[in-house]
Amino acid sequence: MSDRTFVDRFARLVDESASRLLALSDAAAAVPRSPGKWSPKEIVGHLIDSAVNNHARFVRAQLGDDLVFDGYEQDAWVGVQRYRDQPWTELVDDWRSANRRIAAVMRAAPDAELDRVRARHNLDAVAFAPPTSAEQATLGYFMRDYVAHAEHHLRQILQAPTAIDAAPRS
Repeated sequence: MSDRTFVDRFARLVDESASRLLALSDAAAAVPRSPGKWSPKEIVGHLIDSAVNNHARFVRAQLGDDLVFDGYEQDAWVGVQRYRDQPWTELVDDWRSANRRIAAVMRAAPDAELDRVRARHNLDAVAFAPPTSAEQATLGYFMRDYVAHAEHHLRQILQAPTAIDAAPRS
């Protein structure tokens, strides 16, 4: 039986992070973390793209026998959508909504689907932290990996003193 505590932790992370993200001003959220790096807006935009792609992956995985998924050009997606020019509150709201839906998909997945090892997979190419053994090629592993990816990028924004300090307080 699969341990689902990660889903509740993820749902709390989404709601708590959204509140903290909204403490940033629109102007501060548009400033890149350093030269050549994404701004908080672009990071959240990337997380929206990740949510869109992974929502479909999590559903498809329950309908098939493998974990083989198309990748996507992350930098190009962020650039094409011009996230730096989008309203910050809308980006955060979109990110929160997309991830609440993903948490619902995670909760609804049967244990047998989460725990089923898939011989065919390309998690080495699409996961944030590729599995280190064949036994880890499960939907449950991939969902936990998605949570780790979100945590990583949220730390980039929420623990970056320059971004938080640059946010004017109202």
